[in-house]
Parts: sequence; structure tokens; C-alpha cells
Amino acid sequence: MGDRVFVRRHRSLDLNVGLVVGTGHCLVVDTRMSHRQGRELAAAIRVITAHPWTVVNTHAHFDHYFGNAVFRPAEIWGHVRCAAAAREHGAAHRAIALRYARAEDTDANADALSEVEIDPPDRTFINTATLDVGGRAVRLRHLGRGHTDNDVVVEVPDAAVVFAGDLVEEGAPPDFGDSFPLDWPSTVDGLLTLVRDVDGPVVPGHGDVVDLAFVATQGAKLAQVAELARTAYAEGRTVDQSWPDLPYPEEPARDALTRAYHQLAATRRDDPV
Repeated sequence: MGDRVFVRRHRSLDLNVGLVVGTGHCLVVDTRMSHRQGRELAAAIRVITAHPWTVVNTHAHFDHYFGNAVFRPAEIWGHVRCAAAAREHGAAHRAIALRYARAEDTDANADALSEVEIDPPDRTFINTATLDVGGRAVRLRHLGRGHTDNDVVVEVPDAAVVFAGDLVEEGAPPDFGDSFPLDWPSTVDGLLTLVRDVDGPVVPGHGDVVDLAFVATQGAKLAQVAELARTAYAEGRTVDQSWPDLPYPEEPARDALTRAYHQLAATRRDDPV
């Protein structure tokens, strides 16, 4: 990826995790979806470096933070709302993970998930934070709501690499289940500005490493979703009536509209969902 910056792509969920190696220290970006997978990740990191680590969670979804306890007693960084979501909704996240594991027959089976200790980030921030990773400055940024309300972008300036978490998805439509579709386009605009400045690759939460053009294309689709949702809501059209107009298959299109309608309903009395 870049000078001592690594990406590890996993078959399970096509998930990417990151590693930034400095002098005498390293940073791990996300920890996978169980202690079993976390231990496997830790062993793979130890092939590259024996340095102590710090961890950052890009957001509070089970596939990105359920391996956290394996990396203790290290500091674990995340947005303040990431830590809150893990504390308050960890049990619900485990139930979602169990349903996924059973439906997809992944290696993250019920036994592996049942042993997971919900371990939220203990170092939090609101807008920005800069970590010293063995003499390398790594910047954490919350650019706004999008995939969740706690997405974190990890910038490695001296290697010109950006880890975007699930603000960017490659190989599948964005996941709108916990999203803020009306905010997501402006958040991606902020990401685009950052990527232009860095002028390097972007690591999505899942799938192939991408570039500025890919992020711009995804941002344009998200803007289309927000515009169509506002129009359909204003016209009183339901999700059933409106989802075929969106540039995504039925399930993510319905999720996107439902979430957008809920945002719009928060400022109006009626709710056509």
C-alpha cells in the first residue's frame, strides 16, 4: 500500500483491516468480528512486526470491533459515539452477527461469537485526533454522519493512504441499515477533499482498494439517493412506491429510503413510511 502500511483483506465479509508500522510501535485499523478472528489477525500482524500496538475502530459495527479484547491492554481509539454504541448496543450487535453467521455459514459461528467480550474504545474524540505511531503522525477524522453516526477516517499522510471504513464500499452497494442518507453525500464530499490532498489510494471497509474517481462516483450515487428521497417524501410517496427509482437493488434501496424518510420525518409531522 505504502511505506510500512498494509491492508489485509479477508474472505469473511470481504473485510479489510489495516496496519501502520512505525519505529517501535504500530497501529491496527479494525479488529474483525470475533475473538477467534481477532487472534488470527494478531498472529498475522506478528509475522510483520513485534511492536506494541494501538487500535482504532472505524465505526461500531460487529465486523469492525468484536475482536477488540484480543488486543488489550492496548489503547483502542474510536469516535465518542462509537464507544457509546458499543456499550449500549453491543448485545444487539451480537444478535445481528449471529444471524449473519447462521445465514451465511461463515467461520464466525455461534461458538466464536458467544465468547466475544464487548470491549468499546477507551480513547475517544469528536472531530479530529492525531496519533503518534512510532514517530509517524496518523490522523483520525470524523467528517460527518454517513454509514453510521460515528464513522472515522484514518489518514496516513507520509504514505498518502486513507482508510475510509464503510463510508466507501467496493464490490457491493453501501450498507444503509444504520445510515444517515441525507448527510452521507456531504460527508463523502469531505472525504473527497481529503483524498485529493493526500493524492493516494483509499482503503474501503470491504472490497478492493479504490481511488479518487471511485469515491467520487459513489458520492454522486449517494447524492442521487438523497435528492430522490427528498422528492419522493415531499410528494407523499411510500418506500414501496419509490425504491425502484434509486440506483441500487431492492434491499439497500429500501433501507436507504426508510432511513432518509425517518430523517425527514424528524422535522415534519407526517411520516409516509
